[in-house]
Amino acid sequence: MGEVLNINKSKRLFLKSLEDKIKGEEVMRNRSLKIEGMTCAACAKAVERASKKLEGVIEANVNFATEKLNINFDESKVNVQDIQAAIEKAGYKALIETSTKVLKIEGMTCASCAKAVERASKKIDGVTEANVNFATEKLSISFEPSKVKVLDIKKAIEKAGYKAIEEESTIDADKEKKEKEIKALWNRFIISTIFAVTLLIIAMAPMVGEKLGYMLPAAIDPMDHPEVFSIIQLVLVLPIMITGKKYFSVGFRSLFRRSPNMDSLIAIGSSAAFIYSVFAVYQILLGDTSYHLYFESAGTILTLITLGKYLESVAKGKTSEAIKKLMGLTPKTAVVIREDKEVEIPIDEVEVGDIILVKPGEKIPVDGKVTEGTSSVDESMLTGESIPVEKNIGDPIIGASINKNGSFKYRATRVGKDTALSQIIRLVEEAQGSKAPIAKLADVISGYFVPVVISLATIGALAWYIYGETGVFSLTIFISVLVIACPCALGLATPTAIMVGTGKGSEYGVLIKSGTALETAHKIQTVVFDKTGTITEGKPKVTDIVTTKGIDEKYLLQLAATAEKGSEHPLGEAIVKEAEDRQIEFKKSDLFKAIPGHGIEVTIDNSRILLGNRKLMVESNISLEGLEERSQTLAGEGKTPMYIALEGTLVGIIAVADTVKEHSKRAIEKLHALGIEVAMITGDNKKTAEAIAKQVGIDRVLSEVLPQDKANEVKKLQSENKKVAMVGDGINDAPALAQADIGIAIGSGTDVAMESADIVLMRSDLMDVVTAIDLSKKTIRNIKQNLFWAFGYNTLGIPVAMGILHIFGGPLLNPMIAALAMSLSSVSVLSNALRLKGFKPSI
Repeated sequence: MGEVLNINKSKRLFLKSLEDKIKGEEVMRNRSLKIEGMTCAACAKAVERASKKLEGVIEANVNFATEKLNINFDESKVNVQDIQAAIEKAGYKALIETSTKVLKIEGMTCASCAKAVERASKKIDGVTEANVNFATEKLSISFEPSKVKVLDIKKAIEKAGYKAIEEESTIDADKEKKEKEIKALWNRFIISTIFAVTLLIIAMAPMVGEKLGYMLPAAIDPMDHPEVFSIIQLVLVLPIMITGKKYFSVGFRSLFRRSPNMDSLIAIGSSAAFIYSVFAVYQILLGDTSYHLYFESAGTILTLITLGKYLESVAKGKTSEAIKKLMGLTPKTAVVIREDKEVEIPIDEVEVGDIILVKPGEKIPVDGKVTEGTSSVDESMLTGESIPVEKNIGDPIIGASINKNGSFKYRATRVGKDTALSQIIRLVEEAQGSKAPIAKLADVISGYFVPVVISLATIGALAWYIYGETGVFSLTIFISVLVIACPCALGLATPTAIMVGTGKGSEYGVLIKSGTALETAHKIQTVVFDKTGTITEGKPKVTDIVTTKGIDEKYLLQLAATAEKGSEHPLGEAIVKEAEDRQIEFKKSDLFKAIPGHGIEVTIDNSRILLGNRKLMVESNISLEGLEERSQTLAGEGKTPMYIALEGTLVGIIAVADTVKEHSKRAIEKLHALGIEVAMITGDNKKTAEAIAKQVGIDRVLSEVLPQDKANEVKKLQSENKKVAMVGDGINDAPALAQADIGIAIGSGTDVAMESADIVLMRSDLMDVVTAIDLSKKTIRNIKQNLFWAFGYNTLGIPVAMGILHIFGGPLLNPMIAALAMSLSSVSVLSNALRLKGFKPSI
């Protein structure tokens, strides 16, 4: 039970924030901050600790792979500045993510005008910086895209009496920064390599030179000129130490703050080698040549660590390709109709209500509804559905989809951050920034890992020294343990797999909203499907009309259609459509009353009409004699009998059938193949439900369930100690979606259902339920492999570095080999996570 409560924590937070909004007390905030200065999982843990110590912080999760902190907090108790200050105190930097635009300003005549534009810009909530260059007449402005749009900035400048024109595209500051970081790491590696290779050749020559057939020049030969030999090595290692100074500044700072990290291990290990070697040089200059030099170890360690960091940064960039792809889908401009003219404007300037023209082959700018024309639209980039969708007047249009053949006009209904694409990007970003429960083990270990490693390195070195080994031998042990045991691989094991897994899901129209959902999905034992609109098309049609003696079929349909004219129930809509198709004239109705889970009551021509299911008739004391047998036959055929009573007397039945979706049966077969029990929940009577269940192979039928009782039915299944997934699409499914261990909303459903769900399927295809579970299984398997290698590597590496092989006559681990092994461990974990990019649905 505790596990179920834990899984639904994020849902409770959502409902709490919804409550606050209703009350007008928007105190709960969720922010994403970019964290700078982290080098390993221990750093991520330190940032989390610093954040969680603040009063008002409810939840704080750091994703080491994306270098982002996702934090929930009560704004009445703590603000973003407090969080940033706490993180800075811990030795890191928290930045609010911003976009930068350059706008051309028209109408400025002096420096005062420039100042006025700056003032107007800076007053906007969400603008972090605004600088006007009067000479070039340009405004460089940084802002939070989640708070303010370019259109708002332009309006504010226009209000101040000037005009802002978009001149350059948005600068992707994060991307630029990443590219600079990768380039800087590469440059550091090249510089370090040049000096390290030279240093290695000189240092190793006395040991292996004779065997390999090369000798050092006499002027620097250690036998003839030990002083020159040692000083040259000191000179060669200094540029490597200077190039890698960041390891020392960050490492020692973290150590002094009592939250040591990966850099602390590198800094201590390479510093120990360097300081010992400097002391050795001093002794050699005094004439004692018995000392060994460790400059090549210090230099090579730093060089190999830098190579590992470079490869890690490149691989990290590949994990977030899904987001980059999604962001690249949106077109930059839109053609709108203004005063009967076609005007091309930047997409940021499109407003709700604008009429937009789309020509063949063009990308659709924003969401809307077709007002004129027809076409077929390729929505595959958002839904994964390869077949183009026909669009007619009144049909919805998704921004970023591609118009195939035909021009049409449509009215914009959602723009900016409200579009379907923007919401998908937000969902994927939040999922990639969240943590799976499996990550907690790695988090706990990485928090204690570095201090334990420092202790083991010290104990190992002292033990060997006490045992009788030389100081050089003990130093080798000390450095090797520190260098081989970096916790990078542990920190990358989970977030990288989650990023690739959720990104891959979005490619196939499966939006997994959190790491918790991704992990829980692979444990699912029972999947509960809502019937209408999920297993079936949700577009039923009239199949049979049965009347009692003396009642005309046309009259019965006229009564039923008139009664249902005010209803939004799909069964009622089928009756109305049938009447319209037969061109039957509707009567005037009064006093429409919906009876949830039963039917409706309407007054037509001053007569009371009841239309609904068997329950409604029984509770209204209406005799079913004469039609009972026929209704059972219809129900047995999978049809829904709708009873019609006139002034307390049954006058007939209209049977309505909902067709089963094309892939429903196949999806259920696939779930059975995965060992998952399948249940169906519906408000329909037992016979109708069982007939549908028989068609598709359902194991368990939950029929005649009222909308408000769906969540209770899910709870009953959970009480059998089962992990339950609920699949639905309607508002009345939202409580059940929230109650289930995993709520899966199909994308054709309502926004409320999608908000309550943990997984959103962009298509109405039940095969995507199989894809979601399959992707979860493969991602969790990948995470377990990553954790196995990360833990296994350290479990094996540390004893070897401490000299366990040497006890049995084996070799001693060279610190340089330890550095190479440490770098490759992180790269191997990232490479394994990237294998998920090859995932394809099993259909």
